[in-house]
Amino acid sequence: MNNNNILLLATPVVALLLSTILIAVIALIDVANLAYGKHQQLSLNATQLIQKLSTPVTSNASALGSSDAPVTFIEFGDYQCAACHKFHADTEDLILTNLVKIGKVKFLFKDFPILDLSTDRSSTLASEASYCAADQGKYWQYHDKLYNSWQGENTGWITKASLTQFAISIGIKNIKEFSQCLDSGKYAAAVADNFNLARDIGLIATPSFVLISNSNTQQQLLEIVGAQPYAVFANVVNIMTAHSR
Repeated sequence: MNNNNILLLATPVVALLLSTILIAVIALIDVANLAYGKHQQLSLNATQLIQKLSTPVTSNASALGSSDAPVTFIEFGDYQCAACHKFHADTEDLILTNLVKIGKVKFLFKDFPILDLSTDRSSTLASEASYCAADQGKYWQYHDKLYNSWQGENTGWITKASLTQFAISIGIKNIKEFSQCLDSGKYAAAVADNFNLARDIGLIATPSFVLISNSNTQQQLLEIVGAQPYAVFANVVNIMTAHSR
């Protein structure tokens, strides 16, 4: 683990020592100024930025964990991304078991489909399909199915046919409705909005994680880049919860 894996989103206001790594907890208002200063058309204030980051795309794609959790944990990922697949295979379940289920963390996923090619949009299509599954109450099941079915980056494994087969395999009841949703591009704008949000706050890689400390006195943000070991996430969450009381 090195300093390049834990990045600041703005000027640090609180510095904490984690092992030999200097971690900075960031003031929200600084994040808003940094992320949106160049995008005046968005005109989001600090509260609106936190709200946008913390809100699922649809109510059927809700966050995992307690709404009162002291830390909101947002993964920005691409369903084709090798490192995202590694995080899902090695670390996500540990976070859900050890941090989400005990009430420390609320976990969300936001789409950052950076692996789309000019000739296709497979990553975006997979993200759209996840929300079509959400329409039938199967968002997280479909999310898991996509990563469990991963076959590499831009190898052609994501097609409308394969996405439909995934839906069948997790028990989507109305496949016609699912296919119509996917064909219509119903969630294209929502996926694009997640992508633009990631870019606007300065994210450049997948997976990237934005952690929000829901302090009683001040909300703070931290970014972690890459499929880090579970211990990295756990240590950062423990520090953030200790300073959120």
